[in-house]
Amino acid sequence: MMIEPNKESSGLITEEVREEAKDALAAVGWAAPSDSEELTSDDPFVQSIDASIQREVGVSLEELLNPAKVVNLERELYSLRSELATVTGKEEGFEVAGLSTEECDGGGGGEEANEIRNKIATKETSLNTERRSVFRGWLKNVFLAQAVLSFFLSFVMASDPALLFGNFGWFSSVYNMDTSIRVLGFWWWWLFIVPSLRSRRPSGAEKKALDIAFLGTPLISLVAPAATKDTVLIWAANLLVVLSSYGYAFLIDSDDGSDDRKQPGWLKFLFKSLDFGTGKERGARR
Repeated sequence: MMIEPNKESSGLITEEVREEAKDALAAVGWAAPSDSEELTSDDPFVQSIDASIQREVGVSLEELLNPAKVVNLERELYSLRSELATVTGKEEGFEVAGLSTEECDGGGGGEEANEIRNKIATKETSLNTERRSVFRGWLKNVFLAQAVLSFFLSFVMASDPALLFGNFGWFSSVYNMDTSIRVLGFWWWWLFIVPSLRSRRPSGAEKKALDIAFLGTPLISLVAPAATKDTVLIWAANLLVVLSSYGYAFLIDSDDGSDDRKQPGWLKFLFKSLDFGTGKERGARR
């Protein structure tokens, strides 16, 4: 007599096996990306990427030139490999985390599978390049030198632009050029000096100081002209904002941003927006 298997029990066993597989992958450092739109540095998927890069390259994820791009590529590859596994006949719920493309490919699948394979190959090539593009120390020195040069250049522009441009005919012939360059001189803080310092990817108190300075310097440059037309004073006010930002971050609020739960929502949004492209978004930096 043939006994029909209990469908509910079969489904329960399948789910249990699936969970055991996920637990085993997590135990060895691999995990699937979470369903949330944004990943944090505590997400197991991001941590598994960080661990694999340290094994292969010898540096952490945050030390790469484009850490956010690496996380995004890994996430896209996870989705493509899952799609390839489904199209090529792998069993339902097949977990691709920690597996190579070949291990996720069941063969066949026709034109749809070939299209997915081509996409995977393109993204894997890009990922291999990005995983080996390390943010070197000499590059940080270049940004620091750029900031120092911009500091002195901006002061001359704000105080006496004729020292730099007096020998050019356009300087004296173009109407109000002297004033325009003076104004650009104090705006240089927000346009070049602070961004150059932030490009070094500082952490802790210095990062917080530069985030505050990046928000404060344009505010001063917009408001100060209503009180004075002296561009040197406005340039000095920007300098004071930057120095005050460092003083506040290092002396008053020196918790390295470890607990931002006390910050108001709008401030969290501003700081999060400043991190876009620097590596911290999507959990690329702690």
